[in-house]
Amino acid sequence: MSKINAFIPAAGYGERLRPITDHIPKPLLPILGRPVMDVVLDRISTLSPDSIGINMHHQWEQIRAWAGSSPYAGHIRLFHEHAILGTGGALKYAEKLLRESDFIVHNSDILTDINLSELAKKHFESNKIATLAIHRHHKFSNVWIDKKGNLIHVGKDRKEQNSELCKVAFMGIAVYSPEFLEFLPKGKSSVVDAWLKVIAKGHSIGIVDFSGAAWTDIGTPDSYAAAVFDLMKREGEAVYIHESLDCSRIEVGGNAVIEQGVFFNGTAFVRSSILLPGARISQDSFIDHLIAGPGFTVDLDQSLLAETPHVHPSLLSWFGNMSEPVSAVCIGTGGSDRSYYRLTQKDKTAILMKCSETDQDYLRHIAYTLFFRKYSLPIPEIFMFDEGKKQALFEDLGDLSLYSWLRCSRSPGCIEGMYKKILDMLLTLQTTATDHLYECPLLQERVFDYDHLRWETSYFLERFVLGIKEININKGNELETEFDSLAKKVDAQKKTIVHRDFQSQNIMVTRGDMPRLIDYQGARIGPSAYDIASMLWDPYYRIEESMRARLLEYYIGRMKALQPQFDEASFRQDLLYCRLQRHMQALGAYGFLSKVKGKKFFLRYVPQAIAYLKEETILTRDEYPTVHDLVRKLS
Repeated sequence: MSKINAFIPAAGYGERLRPITDHIPKPLLPILGRPVMDVVLDRISTLSPDSIGINMHHQWEQIRAWAGSSPYAGHIRLFHEHAILGTGGALKYAEKLLRESDFIVHNSDILTDINLSELAKKHFESNKIATLAIHRHHKFSNVWIDKKGNLIHVGKDRKEQNSELCKVAFMGIAVYSPEFLEFLPKGKSSVVDAWLKVIAKGHSIGIVDFSGAAWTDIGTPDSYAAAVFDLMKREGEAVYIHESLDCSRIEVGGNAVIEQGVFFNGTAFVRSSILLPGARISQDSFIDHLIAGPGFTVDLDQSLLAETPHVHPSLLSWFGNMSEPVSAVCIGTGGSDRSYYRLTQKDKTAILMKCSETDQDYLRHIAYTLFFRKYSLPIPEIFMFDEGKKQALFEDLGDLSLYSWLRCSRSPGCIEGMYKKILDMLLTLQTTATDHLYECPLLQERVFDYDHLRWETSYFLERFVLGIKEININKGNELETEFDSLAKKVDAQKKTIVHRDFQSQNIMVTRGDMPRLIDYQGARIGPSAYDIASMLWDPYYRIEESMRARLLEYYIGRMKALQPQFDEASFRQDLLYCRLQRHMQALGAYGFLSKVKGKKFFLRYVPQAIAYLKEETILTRDEYPTVHDLVRKLS
């Protein structure tokens, strides 16, 4: 690609975002711990610009301080405007830099996933003075183009009946040739006026259509919050709490964002809100649909996250008052194909589970719920269900998973205490519930046996080794022989009820730090060590080694008390084989979910799963040398 520079307008007041921008300039608004400007620069860096020009005026001291500590500091050139020069004047003021090459201009308040390389490539191929990124967005459409993809006019005074023209929206991103600067006067001016001058002189301005791409203008509090919440969902997160914060005295619901530098003066509850640096939260605060900063709050639109799923009337009758509206918010960000919604009517809430017609686990989910609750397993209560529609209404356990709970800074003692409660839950599953297995035929017939274990290792090869790492298997027969041996060893272990995905994303933490179990519809009869491997060697959260050893001793001690015939030595050996099996399954799942389902956020857990797998293959390399050699190649 030809040489290119970049320019990011960052001088404005952010009027529509006040009072937020009275304290934080719009380009430095935090997006899950990072200034929006960092997000923009990361995307622009894919073009390898020689220099990045940034203008500044409002809160310019903060912009300058940020630039000095940026990873891109060596490429940044700052242009301090003593009076705001407008979208055109800013480019003219930086003319000396921008005349060096073609340049991309990317607004600092735009979050998008468009392919900037494609935009630049189309510009260089066209030899046009400017190439604009556009999309079909009715709310912002005011750019008129012809059938050849050339800009014709900007504004709303064109007759929309003109079938020769199409009205589209400018995305705030464009690539320019240095010649464009000749159409800009010195002083304050608009880039749109320059576009029209270019056209009037007989030159062409091209477009590249990126309709369908993600795009957000964070120009208002609601649009800023929507962008943050949307990013959380795409990254598989329900809450964000900066790692530096001690949040041991607060409770959070879904879409709670707590940035660095927030001070809590006591207990508080936060949901569907963003707490910005400098916010001071008073004792017993209930924060819902707000943006809070130093000395201010901004209300957010209550319908920001609302959706309208079709709910069978028989389920809605649970709320009692059919004349009152019931709001719905989509929840859940994991790997499931099911849909979950929080339904709310005044102070009454429930979780709606919607399954597809082909969901084979729906009936099991209902049957397991009734069975597990009978034996005091802490799972959600089922209120109502409709077998024909494959919908069910469950108790609302909130949004705080163990995974999210662990994201907050907590004392080792607090974390160890939580895991002991979770192990107690597992012990109930493996003893009391297992002793009464005959009462649940749907579970009794589901055995996690040799065939399923071999499926897991084949899944690992197909979805991760080949699908993600693209490693060809040279010793396929030897590998199959070792996988066969492993499956037989695991299948021969003593069997209890196993959850099969007993990890931090499937434990909800409710009020009083009480853990509750979800996503248990895949439970089977299998080796008890499998669930221990899943929880204590969880790729989502690595427990400190000495703590893991104590937790394992705790589990073994409790199991010996409950079942005097428990064989500790056999269990510890079984656990190693289950760890090896489980982490291959997890990597297969991460490969499938990221590549096939498009949930790329699962890839962030791959390094830890591989690290565990390396530890296990080193310990078992005499038995499984081919597996050991394969895992060495994965890094």
